[in-house]
Amino acid sequence: MKKLTLVLGGTRSGKSAYAESLFEGVETPLYLATGSAGDDEMSDRIARHRERRGERWKTLEEPIGLAAALLRESRPDQPILVDCLTLWLANLMAGERDVGQALDALISILPRLKGPVVMVSNEVGWGIVPDNTLARRFRDHAGDLHQRVAVLADSVVLVAAGLPLTLK
Repeated sequence: MKKLTLVLGGTRSGKSAYAESLFEGVETPLYLATGSAGDDEMSDRIARHRERRGERWKTLEEPIGLAAALLRESRPDQPILVDCLTLWLANLMAGERDVGQALDALISILPRLKGPVVMVSNEVGWGIVPDNTLARRFRDHAGDLHQRVAVLADSVVLVAAGLPLTLK
């Protein structure tokens, strides 16, 4: 498994299932979840993800403190799946956190992690330009985040229609 892998794709593209497949043969991988069950739809989505992963995965929910959680949990013998960066970004923005500072903190710790990490994120910049400031800020932050992680990543994969395309 590569030290750092970034898996990008649209909503329902198969990116999470692909990222999970990278952990085949890993006895107890860590699933670092950034989503929160704020409504019934999100609760259902989280339940489907948990069911698909099965019992062998250890799950840790961390909607805000991603960099600290990665530093704390990273070990050579425990690969980590982060799902997903865009939910984490949305949580930061909804909580009126300093997004630039949080992105800088995440980027600064990635080279120091002790074990493999796979990060999943939604590619949101291919559609129309949003008609409101908040959505444009989100799209811009996501694009910046993806570029910064991709530079550090050993592997970057784009998933569309369940099919992985290796970009790096």
